[in-house]
Amino acid sequence: MTATAGRLTALGRAELTLLLRNRTALCVALLMPGAMVVGTKSSLDQIDPDQAGMSAAEAAMTGGIGMVLILVVHLNLVSAYVARREELVLKRLRTGEVPDREILVGTALPAAGLALAQCVLLVVAGVALLHLGAPERPELLVLGVVLGIVLLTALAAVTSAVTQTVESVQITTMPMFVISMAGSGLFLPLEVMPEKLASICELLPLTGVMTLVRAGWLGGADAKDLLGAALTTLAWTAISVFAVQRWFRWEPRR
Repeated sequence: MTATAGRLTALGRAELTLLLRNRTALCVALLMPGAMVVGTKSSLDQIDPDQAGMSAAEAAMTGGIGMVLILVVHLNLVSAYVARREELVLKRLRTGEVPDREILVGTALPAAGLALAQCVLLVVAGVALLHLGAPERPELLVLGVVLGIVLLTALAAVTSAVTQTVESVQITTMPMFVISMAGSGLFLPLEVMPEKLASICELLPLTGVMTLVRAGWLGGADAKDLLGAALTTLAWTAISVFAVQRWFRWEPRR
């Protein structure tokens, strides 16, 4: 094992221990995505499958993957980064030999692993319990999930910079949650929206991820749409990484 891998493993193990001890964060990460899928499926039964291009079950399960990314990765990591900063953990880690990027990545490893596991469970549940088809293009589904985890990890670090306390995390993460729910096609594709509104929503951070996820599971997207989705996601990731390098806070502002 290389020195980098060893440091990341140690940081990830420590962060996983802290996550398991935090019952509130653990319940949100484990229970909320599934609960929201169940809760929204009944309302999605009212949509017109021909207009939306998918059934209510397909919309709920693909949207559930988006909810996992938002709740397990973004919300959970904003709380983790803010808590470690306010407890001076990040400041102490920087005094050692661990580079900044490894501190951020190591902190994110448990959330990323948990998100991947839950996405797999959603796919298995959709196929086994709701009788959905197996993913048409699993490589696109995996790509969408991985890019989503990377993007939302970077966005979580950016959001933590404007979050003063752990108690205010629910406030500062709300815009990302609401915007993604309403405009990124989590449960309904952009095709059901007015054309002008859909063209704007195509540029939102999570829209490209959801396009890849939906195409990976259900198929039907053309190469132009997939390329646009990937480029949009990569662009948001690059912007977020730059913002982290520029504005991330490593210690409390007194």
